[in-house]
Amino acid sequence: GMAELQDSFLSHLAQTSPFPIALDIVAAEGCHLHTRDGKRYLDLVAGLAVNNVGHRHPKVVAAIKAQADRYLHVIPYGEFIQEPQVRFAEALTSHLPASLDSVYFVNSGTEANEGALKLAKRITGRTGLVACDRSYHGSTHGSLSVTGNEEKKYRNRPLLPDVRFMHFNVHDDLHIIDRSTAAVIVEPIQGDAGIRVPDLAWMKALRKRCDETGAMLIFDEVQTGFGRSGSLFAFEQFAVVPDVLVLGKALGGGMPMGAFVSSHERMQLLTHDPVLGHITTFGGHPIPCVAGLAALEVLLEEQLAKNAQRMGSLFKELLVHPAIKEVRGTGLMLAVELGDAELVQRVVMGCLGRGVLGFWFLSCPTAFRIAPPLTINEALVREACAAILGELEMLQ
Repeated sequence: GMAELQDSFLSHLAQTSPFPIALDIVAAEGCHLHTRDGKRYLDLVAGLAVNNVGHRHPKVVAAIKAQADRYLHVIPYGEFIQEPQVRFAEALTSHLPASLDSVYFVNSGTEANEGALKLAKRITGRTGLVACDRSYHGSTHGSLSVTGNEEKKYRNRPLLPDVRFMHFNVHDDLHIIDRSTAAVIVEPIQGDAGIRVPDLAWMKALRKRCDETGAMLIFDEVQTGFGRSGSLFAFEQFAVVPDVLVLGKALGGGMPMGAFVSSHERMQLLTHDPVLGHITTFGGHPIPCVAGLAALEVLLEEQLAKNAQRMGSLFKELLVHPAIKEVRGTGLMLAVELGDAELVQRVVMGCLGRGVLGFWFLSCPTAFRIAPPLTINEALVREACAAILGELEMLQ
């Protein structure tokens, strides 16, 4: 029964914290999760920016089922022509600037960052990496090396050498980027730092500094991508084009997937000297490719980036309370700042009791995140805000 399942979960699955939320999920659709005890939860987390088109969108499910009748994995990435990969890469690049016309599919965001860092070293022949404080780029050694959170890193040292950190959105730090820099890796909107949107002027200056020094500018859009920030990709809001774009989370429409995107000319460097300059067994698996393509089509057809803008504005309008210092962010990538880590924990757990799933940030414990599926409607936004404000009233 349920108790046996929970015991087994705690005994046989490697755990990530001493206190997992441990909701026992039996079904999910749209903006809702259903647990074994018959409860329904409004999902303000969306699998952490994965389920942008909602849970189990019918078009995504249909695409997965159809491909499962054709073939699953047939060969490591790059050897065979697999139509799902080709069609998805075509669709992605058709919505990107001309200089981002070649896609390398991998299995996750952190893997995509690893590939992007390797590519930048290959392009430039340099070793230096520059990243931002409070950044988050993933959990593997390379991505962790450029993550600006010492608490996550100190048990795993030594990490990559030649990594320097600058303050996000601070002009005076751009000199840290120099002619020894292979890559500068930046989230165009910082996620785990508690949703920090930089100034347009800083983004332009960052691009200019990379151009002057010959450093590759990598944008990690793992969390910001696919309409979450109110535009298909966050970099569009700044009119600054990266040399390498990194994607993950929502990319696979609910299936595990990552990608790094650059120019055809640059990507060709991974094909020789050495051959297989980057390689992955499962990257570009046909199921995530068809799911991702279907999700991208849904995102565009249903104008979900525009809905993210509208619903994000509604959250900001409704979430007014003496305990709320500010609501930061853009689109449906929001941080509700309470200025008190303990209060955040109590609000998140209290909302859970009210059937609303919220979540926190690793590098910003004084705020909680609002990042629901981009399909959320006005009635559900009002329901979510009523729960949050009701909980704050009780805790005051």
